[in-house]
Amino acid sequence: MLEQAKIERLLRLIKMLTGNMSYTLPEIADRLEMSERTLYRYIETFKDAGFVVKKNGNIFKLDKDSPHFKDISELLHFTEEESHILQKAIDSIAETNIYKQNLKKKLGTLYDYKILAETTHKGIIADNINLLTDAITSSKQVFLRQYQSAKSNDITDRLIEPYAFTTNYVQIWAYEPASNQNKLFKVSRIGKVELLNTPFQYKSKHKMGNMDLFRMSSDKLYPVKIKMSIRAAMLLMEEYPLAEKEMVQTSENEWILETKVCSYEGIGRFVIGLCDEIAILESSQFKRFLAEKVGGLIFD
Repeated sequence: MLEQAKIERLLRLIKMLTGNMSYTLPEIADRLEMSERTLYRYIETFKDAGFVVKKNGNIFKLDKDSPHFKDISELLHFTEEESHILQKAIDSIAETNIYKQNLKKKLGTLYDYKILAETTHKGIIADNINLLTDAITSSKQVFLRQYQSAKSNDITDRLIEPYAFTTNYVQIWAYEPASNQNKLFKVSRIGKVELLNTPFQYKSKHKMGNMDLFRMSSDKLYPVKIKMSIRAAMLLMEEYPLAEKEMVQTSENEWILETKVCSYEGIGRFVIGLCDEIAILESSQFKRFLAEKVGGLIFD
């Protein structure tokens, strides 16, 4: 048990040294309930093992560009789609196999379908992620300075209350008081994050939107239903593995996908690319969207 406790503490230390939050050595020692002397020993052990340790004042970080760190990160972190594929592979193992349940438990511990992979970011993007993380933790408002909007093609300052990142810190969910809406802001389009001392004023309005199987995000959902050939169904599952959860095989040569999407854009691109192998069953709104996209082509 003592050895297990040491390993657990070491793993917690790795997490703290690689996360977006920065801690001083006294803070880490206090959180892990160890002496600073012991902490220094652990850090020296990391160096001896080949990890690059960076020091900035009294703050230490494990460099995510270290080859060993990349190896560990790629081994342990899964996206939801990767985890689904692994679960499917494990489920194919015979029930009599004594290792099956252990594998499922370990995968469940490692990835609970809510924890998403953290990617390496550098420069201003990394700084902005750190500040947004601080804002979420401290429940403080921020200004997104010189935010480049893809919709309006404008560059403006946006006051927001951020509360959740999407996969790999690509976007952040936030409430924008000016528009009275919960929105997704792309981190790479932020010029600079300015953390304010103003606490959240609209926390009761914070509501994270949805993400559909085509990786589109929105606070709205639209029902769609399509009939596909075997080829279209196989291509769909290959490109969007989570689609399998909402697909039903109705005959030897036919599959049905019935789902809800955040936008017709994602599923629309897929359908248009295979329009001769897909029939739209629902909805009329989706049919109109496709007709407009392809210049009046009607899907029966």
